[in-house]
Amino acid sequence: MIIGVPKEIKNNENRVALTPAGAKELIKRGHTVYVQHTAGVGSGFADSEYEAAGATILPTIEATYEIAEMIMKVKEPIESEYKLIKANQLLFTYFHFASYEPLTKAMVASKAVCLAYETVEKADRSLPLLVPMSEVAGRMAIQKGANYLEKPLGGRGILLGGVPGVLPAKVLILGGGIVGTQAAWMAAGMGADVTIMDVSLARMRYLDDVMPKNVKTMMSNEYNIREMIKHADLIVGAVLIPGAKAPHLITRDMLKDMKKGAVLVDVAVDQGGCIETCKPTTHENPTFVIDDVVHYCVANMPGAVPYTSTLALTNATLPYAIQLADKGWKKAAQQNAELVPGLNVINGEIVYKAVADAFNMPYTPVENFLA
Repeated sequence: MIIGVPKEIKNNENRVALTPAGAKELIKRGHTVYVQHTAGVGSGFADSEYEAAGATILPTIEATYEIAEMIMKVKEPIESEYKLIKANQLLFTYFHFASYEPLTKAMVASKAVCLAYETVEKADRSLPLLVPMSEVAGRMAIQKGANYLEKPLGGRGILLGGVPGVLPAKVLILGGGIVGTQAAWMAAGMGADVTIMDVSLARMRYLDDVMPKNVKTMMSNEYNIREMIKHADLIVGAVLIPGAKAPHLITRDMLKDMKKGAVLVDVAVDQGGCIETCKPTTHENPTFVIDDVVHYCVANMPGAVPYTSTLALTNATLPYAIQLADKGWKKAAQQNAELVPGLNVINGEIVYKAVADAFNMPYTPVENFLA
């Protein structure tokens, strides 16, 4: 198969979808890998490293899309890329369709095959291609939140871990999944007073067992959230409904009950956000303030640590990319059930129900294409 790796062009996105080591593994199996000039530079990988692995460097993004049968990316295509995508071309990347209707309609119109990292799913319902970036984002949420709690950046001027004789900051984490767990570990390690809210008793029992004593759990419901946000210095939104838009757990009217200079970090913003007042921001302009509450809503947080993120992402995606390249998307999905829910759009039809429902668009069962 001919595989193309374009350079990411989303604002301040420095990750790349494939490392030189990953390219070499695909080339060893007889596949051809084309990498756009300087695609890996932001992550610390020079063109010469890809060439040494056997890949061919192409000068432009247009040339990369034109030649490839499978495009491997990190973030969803942006508007300038829509016209480059061809019918029957396989796109293997993060899409987060349910949060952005124009992207969904563009991919339907392209008649490409869109396999989304974020909805590839194991039998135990875990999301193996979302996990590594969720781990990075969860840890970064605390790192960034602690930073923006500083007074010069608009925060309350509070140190996350406090000092002897001064209480630590109160951190509230909405969601006890991968992001929430990693955020809790980081916040706890820095000495904060941490509360994780979730709707699953089983998950909270697990977290109670594994977390240090400065982490507590609490059932997530509107009443409890309204009470807890009054006291929180830093709130992390870590809610995920696979393939669907995140619910708004903190609404516009709740901000008035929060402390002035409190910080909101909405890691769910690339799925629409679980905080109503959050809208996607960039690493260039990461925050805004509403009702004296600082909002940090960068949609590609792991892009700020691209070397770590690229290695972690390739570790997870490469085994699936090899299957797709060796067998083609249809046979690979027929033989590996984990890939089936990853299929979101096929040849102009939406095959992931949550995406179709998000925009009231027609839905076609994916099985129709795999028979």
